[in-house]
Amino acid sequence: MSFKLNHLHLKTKDPEKTAKFYMDTLGAKFVSKSDTGNYRLDLHGLSLNVTTFLSKQTREQRYGMEHIAIDTDELDDLVAKLKAQGINILEETVVTGGRRVCFFEGPDGVQLEFIETKA
Repeated sequence: MSFKLNHLHLKTKDPEKTAKFYMDTLGAKFVSKSDTGNYRLDLHGLSLNVTTFLSKQTREQRYGMEHIAIDTDELDDLVAKLKAQGINILEETVVTGGRRVCFFEGPDGVQLEFIETKA
């Protein structure tokens, strides 16, 4: 048996605003927008579906997720960019292995994390 990640689905009150955040802040690429205003983005190879609640879905719907962790070799520059954009920095710390990380807040309170890669 094999698995391959298909997509990550983000539910939000404002799909356009959320899609713009991921494009402007994290470099996601626009793939498509549906007639109902839902977005498909490519976040460095990870497909993101960005929608509001779906009217035909019968199981319970919730906004957001825990967090997305993103490796980077430009942590200092990215943290400076977040601060310049007024994005809420939740925590800057060091984790196992001595790597620095920065947790920050995206739309709808979703937490994101930049993780410093070691050379």
